Amino acid sequence: MDALLSGDLLFAALIVGALYALVALGLNLIYGTMRLLNIAHGDLIMLGAYASFWLFTLVGLSPIIAAGIAAMGAAALGAIAYFSLFRRQIARPGPVEKLEANSLLLFFGLSVIIQNLASLAFTASPRAIGYLDQIYEVAGVPVIANRLVAVAIALAICIAVAVFLRLNIYGLAIKALIQNRDAATITGVNVERVQLLSFLLGFGLAGLAGALLSMTEQISPFMGFPFTIAAFVVIILGGLGNLTGGMIAGLLLGVLETYGVALTSPSYRSILVYGVFIAVLLYRPQGLLGGRRISR
Repeated sequence: MDALLSGDLLFAALIVGALYALVALGLNLIYGTMRLLNIAHGDLIMLGAYASFWLFTLVGLSPIIAAGIAAMGAAALGAIAYFSLFRRQIARPGPVEKLEANSLLLFFGLSVIIQNLASLAFTASPRAIGYLDQIYEVAGVPVIANRLVAVAIALAICIAVAVFLRLNIYGLAIKALIQNRDAATITGVNVERVQLLSFLLGFGLAGLAGALLSMTEQISPFMGFPFTIAAFVVIILGGLGNLTGGMIAGLLLGVLETYGVALTSPSYRSILVYGVFIAVLLYRPQGLLGGRRISR
């Protein structure tokens, strides 16, 4: 019982939760504004992790600085994907369900291509970065510096995005589009521009999250799928399209996973995550934090 109340476990839950919140934020932006199911989201995280790894390995660039470069690279990839694959899909008239199904297939193909190209380019061998691995004591809790930096950046980015959505004109436009697409169009929101911005932000946040993860764990071409699943669990918990709820749900899932594993064993991690996912879908499909109905 003392171990469950320890600061070590609480900090571990905060690390996992903050990274989950950041990972899910990009996925939720794309789904909320365009109803696109990006199951390649975890592969973008993987690309961001490799970008950080190679920038550190080849030129000695700090992963903290590399995170910005990874975010911009992922956003550029998002622009290419948007104009070449998804712009026409979104513009076509038809039911939302058809758009979701088509996006699922397109992102699945993109995921397979990214994974296999990464495997060919980098091999499937896990890699890791030895960066900021000093141990400090914070409030009596021993903390590895890279994890402390990762959680600080993740939380800062989540707060910055929340402020952007509340105070910036484009942030308000994104929220309007999430709430009701037709009403947003009638009130003068430039839907095309807001969609592109959401796509760039969604991809960019995934690349940034990958760079942060490269400091804390091993990376490989097939590391992305568990993060895709975790991101979907988070946005289901927080409510589809509810960006603030999704960030809170990321922290909640981090606590549930960390303490659940502590009470059972690491082999139960997937069971816990999928169990939470199924339970919420069955008993509260609108999300634990309310969620809003999304109209297109």
